[in-house]
Amino acid sequence: MSSITGIGWVTVSGMGHGRESKDFALTAGRLPRISRKSVFVKQYQHFGRMDEFSRLGLAAIAFALKDAGLDEWTQMRDMGILASTVYGCLQTDIDYFDTVMPGDEQSPSPALFSYTLPNCFLGEAACHFGLTGAAYVINEHHPSGLSAVCAAMDGIACGEFENTLAGICDLGCPEHFPLKEKVVPGAVFLVIEKTPRSGCLHYGYLTMDKNGVIMFNGKKIEDLVGLVKECLIKTSR
Repeated sequence: MSSITGIGWVTVSGMGHGRESKDFALTAGRLPRISRKSVFVKQYQHFGRMDEFSRLGLAAIAFALKDAGLDEWTQMRDMGILASTVYGCLQTDIDYFDTVMPGDEQSPSPALFSYTLPNCFLGEAACHFGLTGAAYVINEHHPSGLSAVCAAMDGIACGEFENTLAGICDLGCPEHFPLKEKVVPGAVFLVIEKTPRSGCLHYGYLTMDKNGVIMFNGKKIEDLVGLVKECLIKTSR
């Protein structure tokens, strides 16, 4: 059994975290512009040069940690970061490829090249927030968006880590790309702790059975959106 202690998101409807706003929705449309000032109070040297995918994921992680009261730190923390995605940084890869095409007058972009792996934003988050746990991206095939949460519960059960961030990050299918899986753009991350800190408020309890079925406060969860909404319903009662 583990507890959800933080929720953060960036969606078409807006950006925020659970203890600040209950207006969460993951819908189709155009994502809001993510500026450094909309996420971080202090200067963040690398934020402006990041690709759109990395800014999206990092922002949702920042909001989730803020919601859990873990955004400030003085010592490194053993916390994992698990993210699932369908398309990952494919748009960035395409943009970079365009700069290396024969006959193109511009030089290959080193800024874009730095973000041509889908796990780049996990490294940015680990460095900025002092996290030292396992960090990896899962290719999401199931529309539930629960792959990272299931992996997090497995990791906690196996003793790989006690605290972790888990969620989804996707920009959607790049324009004119042949694959057309219906992916709603946005990023949502949860802070999951095996044992909540003393005095820490939590949204409820997560469990997973041997078949990989996720339960929240004893209720079966079908997808990540439903899980977040159950958390927010509980806190609004």
